[in-house]
Amino acid sequence: MTHTQTFAALTAAIGVALAATTAQAANPADPYLSTSEFQQCLDSLQNSSDFRGVDSFTFNRYRPSEPDPSVISSLNYQPEFEKDVWDYLSSLVDKQRVEDGIKAKQEMASTLRRIEAQYGVKAEDVLGVWGVESDFGQTLGKNDLFQSLATLSCFDRRQSYFRREYANALKIVQQGDIAASDMTGSWAGAFGQTQFMPGTFLDLAVDFDGDGRRDLVNSKPDALASTANFLAKKGYRSGEPWGYEVNIPAGYWGSNSRTDKKSMSYWRDKGFTLVDGRPLPYNLDQAGLLLPAGLEGPAFLVGKNFDAFYSYNASENYALAIAHLSDLIAKGDSSKTDFIRAWPTDDPGISRLQAKEIQQALINNGYDIGNVDGIIGDNTRKAIQQYQTSKSVFPADGRAGQKFYRLITGNTQGTQAASAPAARGGVWQGSRQSQSSPSTANDTMAQLIEQQQGYRRVTNPDGTIRLVRMDKGQ
Repeated sequence: MTHTQTFAALTAAIGVALAATTAQAANPADPYLSTSEFQQCLDSLQNSSDFRGVDSFTFNRYRPSEPDPSVISSLNYQPEFEKDVWDYLSSLVDKQRVEDGIKAKQEMASTLRRIEAQYGVKAEDVLGVWGVESDFGQTLGKNDLFQSLATLSCFDRRQSYFRREYANALKIVQQGDIAASDMTGSWAGAFGQTQFMPGTFLDLAVDFDGDGRRDLVNSKPDALASTANFLAKKGYRSGEPWGYEVNIPAGYWGSNSRTDKKSMSYWRDKGFTLVDGRPLPYNLDQAGLLLPAGLEGPAFLVGKNFDAFYSYNASENYALAIAHLSDLIAKGDSSKTDFIRAWPTDDPGISRLQAKEIQQALINNGYDIGNVDGIIGDNTRKAIQQYQTSKSVFPADGRAGQKFYRLITGNTQGTQAASAPAARGGVWQGSRQSQSSPSTANDTMAQLIEQQQGYRRVTNPDGTIRLVRMDKGQ
């Protein structure tokens, strides 16, 4: 082997190793949790002050036999805090979700009118929460709440908080509002159509359909009215908008903080306008400046109703998703889901439909990622990293952005097979796809180089070619 060949092989090996390391860092294995320690912890919890209102029959009947390590992994990775804002919003506010929200508004019109009259919360704002939290009841979560909350009560951080929520979940079943079989939800214990934590349920859930039970799982009226009650209690102001997308005047120098609220006359005097150039309206009392991606991205003036959205999940990205979805539902138009000003990236996020197309293309290329569901989870991210590595794409970061979408759906074999069903084992067995490993999939480097879809051609010392993803400025 020549010196050049040795260097090229070493470079390739380092690239693969770095990709593997990135994959491991991005998707760490679930931790080991001792079952005996778990049971000892539950013994101590049963007699603690937090569980004073839970009878022994209820505690023992729903006592988990073992912990769930996956919830500890989830505790330390939360996408609303980890993802770039454009990735986060693109999956939550897309054409499909807006259309579903418009349909839900029509179907629940009578109930929403009653909710508006009683709680003073705009129907579209309630729908915004419903859409972001559970995709209008389509995704309620599958985690057993008792096992999740018990695990979080005994391991890692924030144990005192989760112990109270564990006790609250048991109280909900004990008092007969919700059946134990319906107590499934997120890894953190949120459940129902609008994903209430158990403590929030006990404090703010309402019986809006009049059946004598507060059922946020099976009763849409109960869930939507409870959400309106929550927002009202968190400072929501009837008749006010959540805020506006705005233009920042040239040379502005001031605070970027949604909590540092000023009067609208203050912002007008500084030269702020709506993003389309019109003057700021007078229907918002005070507002703070929100720049989720810095000065180069969309800018917003947000009021108290945005703060009420924020209180639902303590994430500005999350609150912005609710606000934006609410606006689009109110407009009744799903044709354009972006803000007027673009995000400062040359690789924006993807919609759920595009996520499904990526997943189908990965399956067509031989990757066993499970079901095509439009959710970019660990299996899909790992497959993306492997596909990127097989195509000499650097960085092999596992991110499903527009560049990767164009890369994997732009090759001939991937697109022609995309509409075909996956066969056994999740691997496409059609005539255009061999049953070999993903690294030998039937698409050529030449096609990818010619397309130049967000990648640049780099010639290695040995004359081989690799593609490098071009970020802004490269």
